[in-house]
Amino acid sequence: MERIAIISDIHGNMPALKAVLKDSKERQVTETYCIGDLVGKGPDSDLVVDLIRENCKVVVRGNWEENMTAPSELETMKWHQAVLGEERLTYLRCLPFHHDFYFSGHRVRLIHASPDRVHVRVYQSDPLEKRQAMFQNTKETNGFLKTDNEPDIVGYGDIHWSFVQYLREKTLFNTGSVGNSLERPDASYVILEGHLHSDKVESYSINMIRVPYDNELAVQLAKEKQMPDLEAYIKEVRTARYRGWKD
Repeated sequence: MERIAIISDIHGNMPALKAVLKDSKERQVTETYCIGDLVGKGPDSDLVVDLIRENCKVVVRGNWEENMTAPSELETMKWHQAVLGEERLTYLRCLPFHHDFYFSGHRVRLIHASPDRVHVRVYQSDPLEKRQAMFQNTKETNGFLKTDNEPDIVGYGDIHWSFVQYLREKTLFNTGSVGNSLERPDASYVILEGHLHSDKVESYSINMIRVPYDNELAVQLAKEKQMPDLEAYIKEVRTARYRGWKD
């Protein structure tokens, strides 16, 4: 059996990312997939992108990747774009929208936010119809692995809240956030355990993992970089309380 780590929403927070990668290594993870929002908010988007490229076999784009690689007059975005540099921005522009694969006989799709767009937000408390729509094929995803099938399991990030829900023989899960959790001030990710790339129905599990990290180091690094929106970032890192930012 393989263990696949699914991480999301790092948001330039290196202490959180390093803690998660260390934890996943100790849990003997086979491969690591990142489903978006590597950048922004935190001070070290450049270092996060480099570390993700070294450690993740699959990376899909999030809303922050789309925003970051577009022209902007916002001083905050310009600051983060300068930190990233053109080569990393080019890498982010080329990230795919989604990733499909078989896992213990189940069709799994990973996206950042919704199958329609990275800017469409779906919460665990949304109406059933909206959550069921997460399994639909769209012009962005096409059919599962270029077939007419829909996925059985969908994993996503974006909302910074982790959960697993079973919806009429389908499974929806959210990884939570590595670097900007809005649940509690630690890091969150998911491990899928089962048989990768196998279309034979076998046992599998979806494990929600929480990892403490050095929040004060994250605060210190942000202060040293004199990054924009500093106070709002510090409050979120320390308290996991939303301060009115657009995620």
